[in-house]
Amino acid sequence: MLLNYIKIAWKVLLRHPFYTFITLFGISLTLTVLMVLTSFLDHLIGAHYPETNRNRSLYIERMLQLDSSRTSTSSGPMSFKFLSDYGKTLKTPERVTIFSSMSKSNAYVGSQKIKLDIKFTDADFWEVMAFDFLEGKPYTQQNVANGDFVAVITDGFKKQYFTNSSESAVGKPVEIENIRYKVIGVVKGSPITRLFSYADVYFPYTAPKSNYQNAGLRGGYEAVLLAKKPEDLTVVQAEFQDRINRIPVPGVQDGFKYTVVEVKSEPFATYFISTIVNGGPGLKTIFFGIIAFILLMLLGLPAINLVNLNVSRILERGSEIGIRKAFGAPIRTLMWQFIVENIFITFIGGSIALALSFVIIQLINASGLIAYADLTINGTVLVISMLICLTFGLLSGVLPALRMSKLSIADALKS
Repeated sequence: MLLNYIKIAWKVLLRHPFYTFITLFGISLTLTVLMVLTSFLDHLIGAHYPETNRNRSLYIERMLQLDSSRTSTSSGPMSFKFLSDYGKTLKTPERVTIFSSMSKSNAYVGSQKIKLDIKFTDADFWEVMAFDFLEGKPYTQQNVANGDFVAVITDGFKKQYFTNSSESAVGKPVEIENIRYKVIGVVKGSPITRLFSYADVYFPYTAPKSNYQNAGLRGGYEAVLLAKKPEDLTVVQAEFQDRINRIPVPGVQDGFKYTVVEVKSEPFATYFISTIVNGGPGLKTIFFGIIAFILLMLLGLPAINLVNLNVSRILERGSEIGIRKAFGAPIRTLMWQFIVENIFITFIGGSIALALSFVIIQLINASGLIAYADLTINGTVLVISMLICLTFGLLSGVLPALRMSKLSIADALKS
């Protein structure tokens, strides 16, 4: 029976080519936009290079300090010493990496200034973040302990800094802020949308200007706790929270008297959403406003328009409905037929949208709008896209099917 419904839907599509074109154009355009947005969201939240271990990582990005009345707060990144004392000493993680927040710096090639984003990291950074080394190797714990003036650079910075980028940069000097470092490795760059791993140049935290010696709670550092497997995240989280609960209070930080200290270790998706939700009423309003706009403009309105098109399409088949009802076809059977037909048509539009989305994503990746962008249609995006197609087909098919299936035999034959 299902196959028969699909055959009927195909015949109906072939009956009016222009009408079919309009229907499929509206469906495919809407679904293309939704698929590209889904791919971009996956690009932001999913486990992609070099943060391929996000499914077993907990991110520690800031400390929140509150006064006794909980009305005044102070928040920001933590000191290297704090994260070392409360993070590196944990027993349950496989590894713990500490690294600085991204900061700005400059390098010069002749009179040309190259603006750089830099990070100071420990040696474990290269074990937690899965960078591809195109040349050389990462700096080791020994390099860090010795205070060696070494650096890992990205392939993008290498092309800007060295005249002959085809030669190996390993062992060559780079001068940044009037300090000379030796290049120890070259990695494929990370997209700027992955702020925990992104930089142009990476230094050991013992390099100059890292400010890792700060003895207070606050500073300019963040951390990632890497669990042995995803199932261990709650155990690692509980151990870290137990350590945080032991922070002595009250205290004073830069003149601010605090009685409560909060530091969270969160999976990336939780961190990403909480950053938006806790970003103040203005940011929340904008975020939820965008979501509402997307749902209304890209899903709601097209579905309403498609409802009207479907009603017109079904009205042309009034005699068919009347005859089937006269022979005893129940309302449920008629409804199921029209819903299946509509979902079938929607999935045809979805197939076109999938091809269009692939082309658009490749154009975005090649455009350079986001350096090292790696938007893709992977399994996650594909499943979500199929669910969107199904939802869209149901939204635009149920109402017309219900309306037409309830027509009386006489009205159906007249329409």
